[in-house]
Amino acid sequence: MLTRKILFVLLLLLTTFCVSARGIYQTDQNFLAEAFDNNVPKSRVIWMKGEISTSVANILGHRYAGLRIRYWKNENRTAWVLEEIGKTEPITFGIVIAENKVEMVKVLAFRESRGDEIRYPAFTKQFKQAELDDDQLDRHIDGISGATLSVRAMTKVVRLALYLAKNH
Repeated sequence: MLTRKILFVLLLLLTTFCVSARGIYQTDQNFLAEAFDNNVPKSRVIWMKGEISTSVANILGHRYAGLRIRYWKNENRTAWVLEEIGKTEPITFGIVIAENKVEMVKVLAFRESRGDEIRYPAFTKQFKQAELDDDQLDRHIDGISGATLSVRAMTKVVRLALYLAKNH
């Protein structure tokens, strides 16, 4: 009987741990308010067609799901709210690019059961001041054991935001 109780508690803890990775950590609106000191500019749009669509597909490794990408721009700073699939579910990222370099990367919403460690500043600081070198990041990004697909998703959207900011 005691063994069943212990197994039940362990199963409950494991389930709680897996589900706890999921969550909305910051809304798009709050991210944009933070990025632009509560003075959010009007959004702009990039349509996914022609060379842009091809370049975006090359960066992501697949076609972009939408017809357009929305972004916000104020002088030489742009903010992007982008989604990419981790393992099976989309992860929503907020990226700020200034002077063609990464200023900030945040996980806004995480829907996977594991891999949410990418949201912590200890991980995201690797992207600070990163820029593109021939459509690749100018630095190596260290992975996180058990979060490989989430790390890849973040790296792709950072590359995408840098590419789009540089070309628009």
